[in-house]
Amino acid sequence: MATLPLDPSETRPVPDQLPEDRGLPVLGRLLHYTRDPLALMRHQYATYGPVAPFKAIGTDAVMLLGPDACETALRNADKAFANGPAWTRLVGPFFTRGLMLLDFEEHHAHRRIMQEAFTRDRLAAYVARMHPAIAQGTAGWGSDPEFLAYRRLKQLTLDIAADIFMGGAEDHDAAAMDRVNAAFVDCVQAAAGIVRADVPLTRWGRAFRGRRVLEDFLRHYLPARRAGDGVDLFSVLCRLESDDGERFGDDDVVDHMIFLMMAAHDTSTTTLSTMLQLLGQHPEWQDRCRAESRALGDEPTLAELDGLTSVDLVMKEALRLRPPVPVVVRKTVKDAVVEGVRIAADTDVIVCVHLNHVLPGLWTDPDRFDPERFAADRREDKSHRYAWEPFGGGVHKCLGLFFAGAEVKAVMHRLLRHHRWSVDPSYVAPLDHHSLPFPSDGLPIDLVRTG
Repeated sequence: MATLPLDPSETRPVPDQLPEDRGLPVLGRLLHYTRDPLALMRHQYATYGPVAPFKAIGTDAVMLLGPDACETALRNADKAFANGPAWTRLVGPFFTRGLMLLDFEEHHAHRRIMQEAFTRDRLAAYVARMHPAIAQGTAGWGSDPEFLAYRRLKQLTLDIAADIFMGGAEDHDAAAMDRVNAAFVDCVQAAAGIVRADVPLTRWGRAFRGRRVLEDFLRHYLPARRAGDGVDLFSVLCRLESDDGERFGDDDVVDHMIFLMMAAHDTSTTTLSTMLQLLGQHPEWQDRCRAESRALGDEPTLAELDGLTSVDLVMKEALRLRPPVPVVVRKTVKDAVVEGVRIAADTDVIVCVHLNHVLPGLWTDPDRFDPERFAADRREDKSHRYAWEPFGGGVHKCLGLFFAGAEVKAVMHRLLRHHRWSVDPSYVAPLDHHSLPFPSDGLPIDLVRTG
């Protein structure tokens, strides 16, 4: 089959049935994905087009590549693609009934209730609570030529989540919070498990134990949050009510909290660490961002964070180059046709969002760090509705995207006002792709405290 250009404006006929692509015996393309997902996406797109076969450990799946194919699944106009069956196969027992794992009417009902927790007024209140947590969490960040940024950021974002989402964990010590953090890691990394059962010493075995830790942690606080009038997200979820009087039960609250806390601190950590790397390698942008932050106080309002234009441009470029969730998964619940190719019901589908972020037909010099591409006079992200979708799309688009943006900006604002840092321009983060991507070396930076 002829090579497909990496420019979606150039088209060619596509087959109405998928060819076979076995890859390695038994493992299929799994090792190719864990080694370099983006390289695999480029290979599959160039070889097969926007709908490509993908085989891994006995599973025959389909990769959707390019903005048009991704749009079909994410918009899901025919309701042929479901979230729950796909994510359940990867991490379902550990994030069961989180919003991402619900579909259709049930998803709509839960989202309708939950969106009240992310109104503009509530976001402003969350931001006000963030600043003391960020100040306390970074107080000990002194000068260190080998500062492991990713690991420290992960602890910081968990501390922020514990404060904003739970109103603090007042009777738990640092060791308990470390166990909670480890439990989240184990649950997320279950996605790469081969043995999918509660078997000791396996990824799934650790994840089952992690889920129990998280449930015990949250249920310990649930009665007090039900009875109180707190403004933390946990308390808010306990009291939320739709216009029709619908409310969450205890199990719903626990399930949503486990999923939201994972999403809030894992994805934000990845975005922040990517920004630190890029700003350390591009000091002119670091200085530009710092100038904006120094024009504000230590605890800017949500509106003031929105005005950090340069930080916003860098954040969007970081999300383009290294999206925290490079693919999302679906399963067809009935036959579907994508770009002229029939996909049978009950097929696993991998929606390759990351590839859209680097296609030459959508972006100028796409592998280069260039935050100005998001500026008002360029807006390369508008080249296609699905050119830039780090938060997904359609009815399952991330409900917490504005919360995440505010958190990232608040942390960066604090660091810019009180630190400088540098990263070797030749440094390439060694990413672990067994679950959500993260730098396996902890992302060492040369950090200098300035005030």
